[in-house]
Amino acid sequence: MKQQIKERPWALQRIVFDQLWQNTKGRDAHGRPVRVAVIDTGVDNTNPQLAEAVDTKHGWDFLHNTKDGKNETAGDPKAPKDGTYDPVGHGTKVAGIIAARPRAGTGFVGLAPEATIIPLRQNDEKGSGTAATLAQAIRKAIAADADVINISQDTTKPLTTTSDLAAAVKEARRENIVVVASAGNDGLDGRLKDTYPAAYAGVLAVASSDRNNERAPFSQSGYFIGVAAPGVDMVSTVPRGGQCVDNGTSFSAPYVAGVAALLKAKHPDWKEHQIVAQIEQTAERTVNGRDSFVGWGVVDPVRALTEDAHPIDRPSADSGLAKAAPPDPAAWPDGESSQERMERYATYGVGAGGVAVAVIAGAAVVWRDARKRDTRTRATARQ
Repeated sequence: MKQQIKERPWALQRIVFDQLWQNTKGRDAHGRPVRVAVIDTGVDNTNPQLAEAVDTKHGWDFLHNTKDGKNETAGDPKAPKDGTYDPVGHGTKVAGIIAARPRAGTGFVGLAPEATIIPLRQNDEKGSGTAATLAQAIRKAIAADADVINISQDTTKPLTTTSDLAAAVKEARRENIVVVASAGNDGLDGRLKDTYPAAYAGVLAVASSDRNNERAPFSQSGYFIGVAAPGVDMVSTVPRGGQCVDNGTSFSAPYVAGVAALLKAKHPDWKEHQIVAQIEQTAERTVNGRDSFVGWGVVDPVRALTEDAHPIDRPSADSGLAKAAPPDPAAWPDGESSQERMERYATYGVGAGGVAVAVIAGAAVVWRDARKRDTRTRATARQ
């Protein structure tokens, strides 16, 4: 088995789990686990922390299950067709952040460790997916009774509000499913840009923050950003066991999806837009309202689960949260000085050209993750 990371990851060190999990770890009052669809490169359930988390009955591989029965893109004709084939490792990391089970020898655990993952393999290192298969995957998630959908992908070009992908998102929301999507990793140029499906109305678009609750340099900025979440040096599960460290908004989105799963479990009667509003309202921010870098602020899982006396329909800027002081880096075990932060930013800038981009055919739906480190589970060349 691959090496386990013993320490509690920095993104989890700031959470008081006794408070976060005082009501639920991902199951509702009747014991039903919240169902989170991970539309990605598959979810490898041979990792011990995911073995009991994955619903193989309702999983699906849109690259493997072609109309002619051929398996040209999956690479292995004997690979399972239930969405658990993940030679890239991207989807396995996403799923772990949401629902990895506790395991002796590691401090890493998912935010909702009793939730269920529905694995929907829609892409690979070749960018073999299409906008059509992404829309199909959303509809498959609806049919599989998903409560939350995580999409850690974005587009290289704008899509219209009348596209089939937009229609699929609307269908999911009509079924009261929370849709969470990553904002993308093209933020180094500082330009505001909409990415899809994150920019579609009602989707909770997630940017990346660092240890200091600042926008990670690679994180895409835009008026559509809902919240930010940790996305730098993120620990999560990899195929066949163990963990690795990675960066990107792809790993910020599932952090928020895990919080959404806990809220769904605690408040099954809340509407999807109320779950989104709760996460946005309780986020930690230092400006009076929303901005284009971290949206309503950096997600605060404990506040989201404890300051929840009643549902709200939309976040507001007059809650007093804007008066909070910026976090002191020294307060966090892994805090860094301003000089160290600038040196890290410089590293991101130098490495910008190496950010992996997997381009999907057709409407060019892609995921972009900065500084890939697990070279055995992904392709290193830009697609």
